[in-house]
Amino acid sequence: MHKKMLACATAFFLATGTMATADDKDAVDNFFDSIGSFSAEVAGTTDYTFRGISQTDEGPAIQGSFGWSKDFNVGGQKITTFAGAWASNVDFSDNDNAHIEIDYSGGLGTEIAGVSLEAFAIYYNYPNARDGLDYDYIEAGAGAGYDFGVASVGGQFYWSPDFFGGIGDAYYVAGDVSVPLPFKLTIDGHIGYSIFDNSGSTDYADWSIAVTRNILGFDLSLAYVDTDLSTSECGGDLCDARAVFTVSKAF
Repeated sequence: MHKKMLACATAFFLATGTMATADDKDAVDNFFDSIGSFSAEVAGTTDYTFRGISQTDEGPAIQGSFGWSKDFNVGGQKITTFAGAWASNVDFSDNDNAHIEIDYSGGLGTEIAGVSLEAFAIYYNYPNARDGLDYDYIEAGAGAGYDFGVASVGGQFYWSPDFFGGIGDAYYVAGDVSVPLPFKLTIDGHIGYSIFDNSGSTDYADWSIAVTRNILGFDLSLAYVDTDLSTSECGGDLCDARAVFTVSKAF
């Protein structure tokens, strides 16, 4: 992003007959380095699934995110702090006005002996949802990962003191593996398990496997997503196996 802005600034100086000096360019680069790095992504998907369950009544979704990160040195250890927001349309078929989900996140990360570590918090917000539905909730979590070269693996743990729908404490543990393949393909596997303290909620497992390839700067992904919930436990077919196709573009 800062390179694009620097190019615009350079064009302005040329148009006005004033050439930017090397010191000027260094000052601009130093300024952007001092405030951190920014990123964004937009995506379109045939179904927004969260932990194996459709959040859009098996319909398509448009999604976008914006992120910021900055590195610090603490006692010789590099620490990365990060924050971001992610949004998607949703459809819970509940005759409510909750049609958008916005997730706000932030945390810290580092790497020790090649192992990446992070701790984070996420606030899930559903604007215009009725207060009595208790859709909004907070999760805290931690994760670790390692890249073996032939494959990278990772694991995460999440805890919410009052999960979606106000059902009380909930926990989620997950593992992921990503393997690069020939022809610039990547295969990603995921398995997770949701645990609820509420006796009226059913603990369940979810899993997925996806193949991804970058074509002309766009990431194309085809995933198989499923859970072990029955139709009666799920209250419908939103937890059934499905194929999900996603196109995304990072900036």
